[in-house]
Amino acid sequence: MAGYRPRVIVLSKKPGQSFGFLLRVEQGEDGHLIRNLERGSPAKLVGLKDGDRILRVNGTYVDEMDHTRVVDLVKESGASVTFHVLDVASYKQAKTEGVDLSDPHATLTQHAINGVGGGAPKPKLCYLAKSSGGYGFSLRSIKDERGDVGMFMTEVAPGGVAGRAGVKTNDRLIEVNGENTENATHDQIVEKVKASGSSVMFLLVDEDTDRFYKIKRIRIGAGLATAKLLPLKPRIADLVKGSDGYGYFLRTEPNKTGHFIRDIDRGSPAERAGLKEMDRLVAVEGVEVDGCSHEQVVDRIRQCGSKCCLLVVDEDTDKLYKMGGVSPLFYLEEIMESLLPATPPPSYPESVPAPVPDPVTTDLLKLCKMEKTSAGYGFHLNGIQGVFGQYVKEVVKGGAADRAGLEDEDMVVEVDGVNVEQSSHEQVVGLIRKSGSSLVLLVAGKQANDHFKAKGVAITPQLFVPSSQARSPSPAPSPSLARSHTPAQIDTPATLEEVQEEEEEEAAEPDTAPHQARERTPSVSSAASSCSSVDERL
Repeated sequence: MAGYRPRVIVLSKKPGQSFGFLLRVEQGEDGHLIRNLERGSPAKLVGLKDGDRILRVNGTYVDEMDHTRVVDLVKESGASVTFHVLDVASYKQAKTEGVDLSDPHATLTQHAINGVGGGAPKPKLCYLAKSSGGYGFSLRSIKDERGDVGMFMTEVAPGGVAGRAGVKTNDRLIEVNGENTENATHDQIVEKVKASGSSVMFLLVDEDTDRFYKIKRIRIGAGLATAKLLPLKPRIADLVKGSDGYGYFLRTEPNKTGHFIRDIDRGSPAERAGLKEMDRLVAVEGVEVDGCSHEQVVDRIRQCGSKCCLLVVDEDTDKLYKMGGVSPLFYLEEIMESLLPATPPPSYPESVPAPVPDPVTTDLLKLCKMEKTSAGYGFHLNGIQGVFGQYVKEVVKGGAADRAGLEDEDMVVEVDGVNVEQSSHEQVVGLIRKSGSSLVLLVAGKQANDHFKAKGVAITPQLFVPSSQARSPSPAPSPSLARSHTPAQIDTPATLEEVQEEEEEEAAEPDTAPHQARERTPSVSSAASSCSSVDERL
């Protein structure tokens, strides 16, 4: 499967919050599909895409598993879940080529949290162990060119503790010991460092990395960081089974969380591979096992056959990574990234900073959320025959679309998070009709549309200036103010030559129920060939 890289996605949600996507099986489609991503949700922010296929849930291979069981695995995971996902094009090609997606050796994984993979610049975790001369840096509050106040590293002593740990002058401080400090005062941060004792862990970004994430409007956290600067490393143990097995026991320990290596036989494959007493097992064949039962981990090792690759940490390394708030699996992911070709596969183009948008132009971008009323949404969707691009016409004053901010001549860019710039009129109308009782449109005024097209910049929600917000509908008018909105007929061109004739179709009359109870035809996919399922909001 050279050239395909499933992403390892870590999703977390707050109490009472959903992950913000539907997990579906669909007739005529293989696998478990990500659909209906909610803007601003954990799923959207983490970089999940419409049509992505989930291959693993917390390390368990699920591609051929019953859909209901997959949903249960996600729900049972609680407030945090780890997915291995593959984009739709790579997934379909792998199926066509007969690739065994359950084989960890068949894929190279790309770790991603908040939607950033190996091609992006990374924040850095720096571990400082205090010497008799202190840490060797100063901390200063500085306002940047955008007017944002941040805490920056200054007076980093050459050859000092901070300098040797990878700290650079003008690095911005994001976290102290895994806790975000971007809103903390100078005195509060100083107290945190003092309270940390003889060592401290910083998450830092240099100026270029900081700018990259600000442009993409991605919140920086330890999940995006490189762990290459940390002084202790997890260990990769490649074991080849001998006549007496691998020569160790795997056990759980009282008052400890995890799976531990014990009773290593002298001269055994385990000893020759470098395993040590009380090493904690992190991953088997690159798949994390923290959320697995003892029996599941033992079974996974047995399934490896005569060869097995383990990722382990000793107690000190384990504490170091926990101090930084990251999994030791990051180490393995970074090694695998370094083995990949310099040019990423086509399905994952390298991330580069987007051009800084013109605030005047981005003000003409609107994210309009509307709820369907008895009179529909209250607008027409128009298209020019033979030309891609749909625009809004005849917005009913006081209707749902009007209250959400839609205006005549707005160009439709996305429907419920799906880009429709290259979609036909019928396809866009179909998406709107399938939206249920609510609809979110990303639209651009003519000036903004022409501006970004001329510069070759894709229009996405990330182009909004900070003051821009999703426009939610204002309270509905009284029934006496609501005007009826009758679907218009499609205007047929008088002759074949009149290709500029507008065709109109009412886009305000979706005929499906809300997604929470949307029934579907039984799927014939490999994931659920015999089940009748509903969309699962996760």
